[in-house]
Amino acid sequence: MAHMTSPVLTVGFDLDMTLIDSRPGIHACYLALSERTGTYIDADLAITRLGPPLEEELVNWFPDEQVSAMAGVYREMYPTHAIAATPAMAGAHEAIAAVQAAGGRAVVVTAKYEPNAKLHLKHLGLAADAVIGNLWAERKAEALREYGAGVYVGDHTGDVRGARIAEALSVAVSTGPCDAEELRAAGADVVLADLTEFPAWLDRYRV
Repeated sequence: MAHMTSPVLTVGFDLDMTLIDSRPGIHACYLALSERTGTYIDADLAITRLGPPLEEELVNWFPDEQVSAMAGVYREMYPTHAIAATPAMAGAHEAIAAVQAAGGRAVVVTAKYEPNAKLHLKHLGLAADAVIGNLWAERKAEALREYGAGVYVGDHTGDVRGARIAEALSVAVSTGPCDAEELRAAGADVVLADLTEFPAWLDRYRV
């Protein structure tokens, strides 16, 4: 009965460009922020750099002393402009369901502002067991450790770094700004084309 004492399978998932295609919603929100503030933002360019915290993008468009306030305005506008416009990535529902069907927990760990991350999951019916926001790259390890995640799935080299610090297996999907080669070079243990490949991978992993 050794399996009774084994820890519960816990898989962490990143949100933007891993579980959701956040580009249309973020694009709409940047355009709305630009219109509201009268400040030019190249939304097409900004959505090619998703992953890092919002402030790291806003610093390209606003003076340093305004970045914090603008981030607040953006986050406030976000539910109106970004939630309905954002679809789930191919395989996202199935990936979470595969973890839960195996008796495991699916935990979302994201750099996104936590209330907005929860709105996305609710809108799309992505039934994660927990959502932890406001953590980027290495800091994602804090939540991964706290929840005992043995695997972390993400699309960015920052996600790979977070997984490695947490001593979790780094599973990367090349659906975001980093290609398979970059993800491997950053130390990803497994690289999948997208989440549709995840359930079959999980079956092999659990054998």
